[in-house]
Amino acid sequence: MERLDRKLGLLSSLPMIVILLIAFLAPVVVVALFSIMPPKVFSLANTPDFSSYSVFFSQGYYKSLLWSLGMAFASTVILLVICWPLAYGMAKVFGRFTLVLTIAIVMSLFVSENIRLFGWVLTLMKGGLIEGHLRTWTGMSFDSPLYGVPVIVFGLVYVYLPFMLFPLAQGIAMVPDDARQAAADLGATRWQVFTQIDIPLAAPGIVVGSLLSFVLAAGAVAESKILGGQAVIAIADDVETAFTFGQNWPLGSALSMILICIIGGLALFGVSRIDLDAIMGRKR
Repeated sequence: MERLDRKLGLLSSLPMIVILLIAFLAPVVVVALFSIMPPKVFSLANTPDFSSYSVFFSQGYYKSLLWSLGMAFASTVILLVICWPLAYGMAKVFGRFTLVLTIAIVMSLFVSENIRLFGWVLTLMKGGLIEGHLRTWTGMSFDSPLYGVPVIVFGLVYVYLPFMLFPLAQGIAMVPDDARQAAADLGATRWQVFTQIDIPLAAPGIVVGSLLSFVLAAGAVAESKILGGQAVIAIADDVETAFTFGQNWPLGSALSMILICIIGGLALFGVSRIDLDAIMGRKR
């Protein structure tokens, strides 16, 4: 019976497997093959050449990667800190208001990311919405925070907040109230309940939210371009430039493969540390 269930499961998953092979694996294989082609070629019919990978170090592209990973890590930590109380409220406190809050957050995703970021440019720029009104009403002014690393991290936090909030709320909802009450009855402090009950039991939501936020932020490019004014060049921007203006597909492919391997390795490590059955509500 178990063997039959496995066969039926395999057959039912075949359409999705075919879609993944065509839509995901095949493009990655093509990019991987192009990454070992000689520079400035547009065909795979060439002798393999790993020079594009050496360019990653010799021409300083590793700096863009470090900036992207660093800003992604910073935004993920900030998101985790600011989303925890909101996610806790959605899971345990707000009740029916949670649906209203969820709809409000989801509706923000209906507006293009670029449009929302340009809205922040108009708000934060010199003579913009905030500085212009402040100068009119009080005569005071301030330097625009645009075109720097902090505002890029702010943009990442702003754009990817839903991707941390909803998995985190799901993880917190998995924490039984009885466990928290029992720990408190046994004399545990609020900090002990938080560190020994809430965090371990909500770990699946924490890991999923952190992975989603980090992966998306590491590959983001609009925030550094629009808010940062390219004060810092993100690795995704180097990839785009290599494929378009540089017309160097092997270099763009090599940079892409390096980013894919790093992000993929982190994602696989994170997924291996969580209980997917618990997240899906399946009992073993």
